Amino acid sequence: MYLEFRHLKTIKAIHEQGGLGRAADTLNITQSALSHQIKALEEQVGMELFLRRSKPLKLSKAGFKLLDLAEKVLPQVAATEEVFAGLIGGTAGRMHIAIECHACFEWLFPVLENFRKSWPKIDIDIKPGLSFDALPALQREEVDVVISSDPEDLAGIEFQELFDYTPTFVCATDHPLASKDYIEAEDFRDQTLITYPMDKARLDIFSEVLIPARIEPAQIRQAELTAVIILLIASGRGVSVLPDWVVEDQKYGHDFATKPVTKNGLTRRLYAAVRKSEADAPFMKDFVGFTRAERKAGE
Repeated sequence: MYLEFRHLKTIKAIHEQGGLGRAADTLNITQSALSHQIKALEEQVGMELFLRRSKPLKLSKAGFKLLDLAEKVLPQVAATEEVFAGLIGGTAGRMHIAIECHACFEWLFPVLENFRKSWPKIDIDIKPGLSFDALPALQREEVDVVISSDPEDLAGIEFQELFDYTPTFVCATDHPLASKDYIEAEDFRDQTLITYPMDKARLDIFSEVLIPARIEPAQIRQAELTAVIILLIASGRGVSVLPDWVVEDQKYGHDFATKPVTKNGLTRRLYAAVRKSEADAPFMKDFVGFTRAERKAGE
């Protein structure tokens, strides 16, 4: 038996309209063409699909079987068509984001709230990129955006600039280093450095300052949450280097001192890595634009 979507639409239309004439109008075909279609379908099925002498026209048991199929399949087909139309028109899609920095959550959630209002049909998800190789996952289409400060030359991947940030030294207000004008690599030698649980090479203070100077802190303590890091700092349990957007936020309710790292300070840039094939998608452009606007508003 060979069924087409038009057969299922025909069965459904006749059942709902109760007659060939009204069903033909609904389907925008002639009544004669509809009759021929039903006859051909019944020949395929090998039995009648309608009770011919009933008014309004009613389905037979075989007809109800096809109606049941139509009511299951046609809505799925319509939903798929809507998705495809959204993809073609740029109003629907998927944006699964991998984040290579814990502190990015501080600015990302307000961005996604604005994004959600403008693009309600985009499927959004966040995947911490610290637990897997985010950029290879982007190439394999397992994620759609990677937030990173380390651009690489990768086939099919484009790094779009989001904003610059300043890694900033943070300590308790009564800490001896709080009186310095700026912090040098040597100052970390006898300190407990509190960091996010990441490989040293991916932490700004190590990659930009400590590794080149071949200096190790006296102790390294790790914490998942920014709020915990701030609490430990305020309690005199150690020092840290955090992005400026973290230390500018006053929500943590603790007093702490901030200093530049090195005499000239550090400047790093954050990027959104996306596949080149999707870089021009309207919703992707808006995500980048919302991110830049959010950061600018926070300055």
